[in-house]
Amino acid sequence: FLAFSLFTSNPFTRLDPAPVDGRGLNPILQDIGLAMHPPMLYLGYVGLSMAFAFAVAGLIDGRVDKHWARVMRPWVSAAWCALTLGIALGSWWAYYELGWGGWWFWDPVENASLMPWLAATALLHSSLVVEKTGQLKSWTILLAIIAFSLSLVGTFIVRSGLLTSVHSFASDPARGVFVLGILLVAIGIPLALFAWRGPQLVSSTQTQLISREAGLIANNFLLTAATLIVLIGTFYPLALEVATGARITVGPPYFDATFTPVMSMLVICMAIGPLLVWRSGVMPSARTTLTAACIGASLASLAGLSLVSGLSAAAIAGLGLAGWLGISVIGDLLSRIKPFGPGARLQRLKLISGPIWGMWVAHFGMVIFLIGALGEGLFQTEVITRAKPGETIMLAGQEAKFTGVEARQGPNYQTETAIIDLFENGRQITTLYPEKRFYPAARQTTTEAAIRTRLSGDHYIVLGDGDAEKGYTLRLYHKPLVSFIWLGTIFMALGGGIAILRRPRPALKTTVEPA
Repeated sequence: FLAFSLFTSNPFTRLDPAPVDGRGLNPILQDIGLAMHPPMLYLGYVGLSMAFAFAVAGLIDGRVDKHWARVMRPWVSAAWCALTLGIALGSWWAYYELGWGGWWFWDPVENASLMPWLAATALLHSSLVVEKTGQLKSWTILLAIIAFSLSLVGTFIVRSGLLTSVHSFASDPARGVFVLGILLVAIGIPLALFAWRGPQLVSSTQTQLISREAGLIANNFLLTAATLIVLIGTFYPLALEVATGARITVGPPYFDATFTPVMSMLVICMAIGPLLVWRSGVMPSARTTLTAACIGASLASLAGLSLVSGLSAAAIAGLGLAGWLGISVIGDLLSRIKPFGPGARLQRLKLISGPIWGMWVAHFGMVIFLIGALGEGLFQTEVITRAKPGETIMLAGQEAKFTGVEARQGPNYQTETAIIDLFENGRQITTLYPEKRFYPAARQTTTEAAIRTRLSGDHYIVLGDGDAEKGYTLRLYHKPLVSFIWLGTIFMALGGGIAILRRPRPALKTTVEPA
């Protein structure tokens, strides 16, 4: 990577003649979100190199055991947390900066960061199996290599310009070839080493069908399937163009039909897995917890049906999954402290290990994420209209009064700024200022959405083209619970951070259920 910087992207290369007035940074990138999103994402990419190093060292040394997994897992957790936050920051930035009102588009660059995240999630769980039972050694080694290789693939997609993306801002085929060379050398040799030494690491221990490790194997199968689905959806258009010359786009319909069902099955497993016991059996509280989870799923689905008419089967299932997972997490927590007296329950909570707390927090973060995604997807209101100054637009039972458009001067741009007063029950609750900005140096126009953010939902307004006589095009959205999407990812990352902490668990005189 040092050679990549020196020979293809040297920041100290002089320009001759020196420009009197440079074009400046791409206007879309002149935002605080871009000071946080790429560094966090690449911190996750680089963090996976530690897991990759552990894998190669294990193959060379031939010693992959419980201690190896115990030492590697915190590094995987840290990289996974960084990737989670990096992806969330990118989604949040695209939501408020690009002005199209969405938070995920299945764009190739978005997929490039999602694939290593999925692989890292699988690695995080498979390494736990190695640590607890000594199984899945060979598979965990392969996952570590794949996760890091997908990070390099992500860098290749972003820098090569090979795939068209709304997120590509600096692409160069020469740089892409260099990254591809790094990928082939850095991954080809470890894969050859794995083909040679990997079979020697296969465990002879039989896995019981009803056991925690069997649940985590199912988890890994589903996450691997999801990774392959995203990989195929990302590269299939390129492969088809090379083979036939035809150009197609793979978008949300493909991922809705393939990725969503796989992840739905994963959510089901997330509720069942923690209730299984290592090596064989289930916890005594499993039946009670799963019964409560089924009731929670039914109530969530019924609540959705009562609030929205004509819900699709997929929407009903999504609401049920959120209720299923949420109640199962709460039930698992309560079952671990129930055998103790009221005075000892708080002490018991303190003695529960960091990884268990991390699991609960991360899984509950998934519940919050599902609530946000379902709320925004099912209950969103959209109004696209052409309005003249003084007119009022109705949006989700509220009134948006379009006062007019003013010309303003920014630090390095000129704007057309709309003034829109938002009323609820006849009372003004806020004023929003969506903009269209023109950057003379770059000769580029951008759209700046105006957003009123509340935990209950966002008001999101975008100013389009027009004039005072014919009116201006306005896009107005009400997005219920959309902030839960990013709140959920924060909880997921927080759970990963908590899981890194390893507290000693002193023996208790009272018999406890298996962790």
